[in-house]
Amino acid sequence: MTARVLVVDDNEDNRRIAAEILRMRGFEVETAASGPLALEAIERQRPDAVLLDVMMPSMSGMEVLDRIKANPQSATIPVIMVTAKAGDEDVLAGYKFGADYYITKPFTPRQLLYGLGLVLGREFPGAGPER
Repeated sequence: MTARVLVVDDNEDNRRIAAEILRMRGFEVETAASGPLALEAIERQRPDAVLLDVMMPSMSGMEVLDRIKANPQSATIPVIMVTAKAGDEDVLAGYKFGADYYITKPFTPRQLLYGLGLVLGREFPGAGPER
């Protein structure tokens, strides 16, 4: 079964790179350039997981996360925060708002696949440690 992932980032390059990594590994990917567009996309078709940037204009990733987790229709969707904000307080704030995992930028394909494997409860090729 293919996992459907929503990639949310205001930076077009970041969206494209994450989407390309995931599509090459068989994921179905939708992208959104803002928090409001992400919430619309989730209402339209529920993803299996969300990769969510923290620093976005108009609505921060934390606000989006809060709305996702507050809505009974979307509260169980795993959300991975993907951000350049790597301080302890930033990571803890993400978990406090309900994030399921946290990946810092710049990220590697292995990090994305590992994080998705954790939150979706399955392994994806290329996600494990090198042997």
